[in-house]
Amino acid sequence: MAGSEKAIEDYLKQRNITKEKDVEQLYLANKGLDEVANLGRYKFLRTLWLNGNRLRRVNFLNNNFHISELHLQDNQLVDITGAVGHLSCLRVLMLQNNQLTKLEKVVREFQKMLTLHTLNLFNNPVAQEPDYRIFVVNSIPSIQLLDRQEVSKKERDTARQIYDQEQEKIRETVAFGRRSEGPPTIYYSSSDKVHRSTSDTTDYGNSFLRDNPPYETMEDAINARRRKKSVTIYTSFDWSKLPVYEQRRQSDKPFDSPEIITHVYR
Repeated sequence: MAGSEKAIEDYLKQRNITKEKDVEQLYLANKGLDEVANLGRYKFLRTLWLNGNRLRRVNFLNNNFHISELHLQDNQLVDITGAVGHLSCLRVLMLQNNQLTKLEKVVREFQKMLTLHTLNLFNNPVAQEPDYRIFVVNSIPSIQLLDRQEVSKKERDTARQIYDQEQEKIRETVAFGRRSEGPPTIYYSSSDKVHRSTSDTTDYGNSFLRDNPPYETMEDAINARRRKKSVTIYTSFDWSKLPVYEQRRQSDKPFDSPEIITHVYR
């Protein structure tokens, strides 16, 4: 602990910072630290460099909720459970070249972070697990840059297909912003109707057809479909029949409210 306290004191002294509330950055990289004193007193700390040390755990950020950039690469971290999950403002997290194992446990620490943009887990045992990138992309929707490589649309689509199969099935039925139920209508010509078996109960996935009989012509089907569309009602006030302000002022007679005009469009 004494080593980190001395390193912090030297850093603040070099920059003529005397008040804890003015500390927004701390550069403690490559100091040979194996432990760090609690940094909770620096409540406005936003950027922290601790890379290139000998840290095995992170237990000194309990009250640093404003941190947005955290550099912990090139240490000896074996577990980060409960260490960074509360950092809701975190955008950049560097963890490469550590000893992190159990991918699901590691990623669970990031799942409440809605702003995490950049994450580096390269050269950790977790990065060698099957489907590593796809799992991380699915678990952290906000991630844009993983291990110095931009997350592609193809990776996001693959992640949905693997880990969100129910939602993906629903998305596949969506067309033009609404659920697709097949072709707009199907009709049978007279010749087709002669050969059509009464036992033909094929469901074409169209609720309109299930609720209505087939039609002789395309025009009949279109007209029937048109009649099924919703009705639009437009209402306005007819102000032309109301007296102007001067007339109302000179008359003692009560005046009716403006007439309501309703237009119905199909």
